[in-house]
Amino acid sequence: MMFPFSRGLLLYHPTRHLHGVSHSFHVRSLRAPLRHVRHGSPSGGGAVVVPHSRAGTLLTKTPGHLVPLPCRAQFRTSPRVEALPAPLIWMVLKPVQKLMAIILGRSLRKWWVALPENRRQLFRQWVWRRRWRLVAAAGAAAAVTALLLLTHLDQSPVTGRTRLLVFNKQNYMELAAFTSKAYMEEFGELLLPESDARHQAVERAVQHLARRNQDLPEMADVEWSVHVVQSDSTNAFVLPDGKVFMFTGMLEAVADLHQLTIVLGHEMAHALLGHAAEQASLSHVVDLLSVVLLAAIWAVCPRDSLALLGQWAQDKLTQLMFNRPYSRKLEAEADEVGLQLAAKACADVRAGPVFWQQMEIREQLSGEPSLPEWLSTHPSHKNRVAQLDRLVPQALELRERCVCPDLPPSDPRTVFSKSVRVLLEEAKAGPHPGSGSPRLPQHGPTGVVVAPAALLSQSGPPFLPRLTRGDSKALGDPREEVMAPERTQ
Repeated sequence: MMFPFSRGLLLYHPTRHLHGVSHSFHVRSLRAPLRHVRHGSPSGGGAVVVPHSRAGTLLTKTPGHLVPLPCRAQFRTSPRVEALPAPLIWMVLKPVQKLMAIILGRSLRKWWVALPENRRQLFRQWVWRRRWRLVAAAGAAAAVTALLLLTHLDQSPVTGRTRLLVFNKQNYMELAAFTSKAYMEEFGELLLPESDARHQAVERAVQHLARRNQDLPEMADVEWSVHVVQSDSTNAFVLPDGKVFMFTGMLEAVADLHQLTIVLGHEMAHALLGHAAEQASLSHVVDLLSVVLLAAIWAVCPRDSLALLGQWAQDKLTQLMFNRPYSRKLEAEADEVGLQLAAKACADVRAGPVFWQQMEIREQLSGEPSLPEWLSTHPSHKNRVAQLDRLVPQALELRERCVCPDLPPSDPRTVFSKSVRVLLEEAKAGPHPGSGSPRLPQHGPTGVVVAPAALLSQSGPPFLPRLTRGDSKALGDPREEVMAPERTQ
């Protein structure tokens, strides 16, 4: 679109005035009155403003010569302002939506209480006479809502599951970058240096997983980076932009590099599958629908105390019926896909169930009360062990197709079960002579740690620097070029 003040100048043809006449030109500012611009030859040395091919230059015709000079007019642009990511805006507006629903419901209740009885009766009659119109309007609103939800259906990578996705990948990449900066500021002083053996072990495992799963576009398009946090928390997570945060408490919970690879595969699967955007999309839709119910609760309840109780019950029911079951579903899917990623990285996938058995024993030894599964956002340890046991045969077939080294004949699950029985028998028999605690078997015949890591961590140096050399041979060097495995179905 042209600027209004330049339209007349762009339609002006200077060749009409330059033909057969000797002229000189000097510059007129854009701020000069446009009445000087006219057709025909200049008279009395008058100036005629004509355009020049060079952008931002005007010419004025006088006897003599052409002198193109820059315009005096200057265009200033405001500094670039980046918009906040859509998911972040939603998180900020979420409490505002609830507050508006509460105000609306409470206002409707006060309005109804203040109405005289005859006005209430008239209103009831008005609603009854138009009941079918109101039902049709509610049905149309439900149909439009369902249509909008259908237009936001998406197919999950790797698994092919149909899901609802309100926020796109770009929105969550922007939010991930915003979140990464916040985490880096929070954990800045707790991050281990790259020269630390624990950081190097995690870095090798992550890069090996990424290299062996390059056939997945979601894996190849992400630049993975590792940050190890000095903390006793048994936790690890991966942001959608590939930032891996591993806590040293989790490193103390895994027994070897095979278990570490499976844990990292699980967390990287969350990022590959876009679970953060998927869960936020469901929460966003549920919150929008619950706003109507919240307004109804505050409108119907006769007192504010009862309305607060109803709001609390609504929040709990929403969590128990939608958010937490869906979160457990995503965790189970990440377990499945993470085991496939670990299998393609040539890890011993049989160590997956062993890790969750260790976590169960660790939890029991800590004495911390555990929530029942229906109250938790994660499956119980027993259910995870059972699910991974069912998936191990399929993962072993995938591992074999990916040209991986042969596994030792002894199954870590069998070795772990025997070791636990030995520990229980020794605990019942009492401590060995000359020692204050039962002697724990450290390794099985294949060199796999068979006692719970929570018990082994009572003595000895951190295990990861000790295991990186031996286990890196079993997993293969991630720096070497490897054959790209076939795509996971």
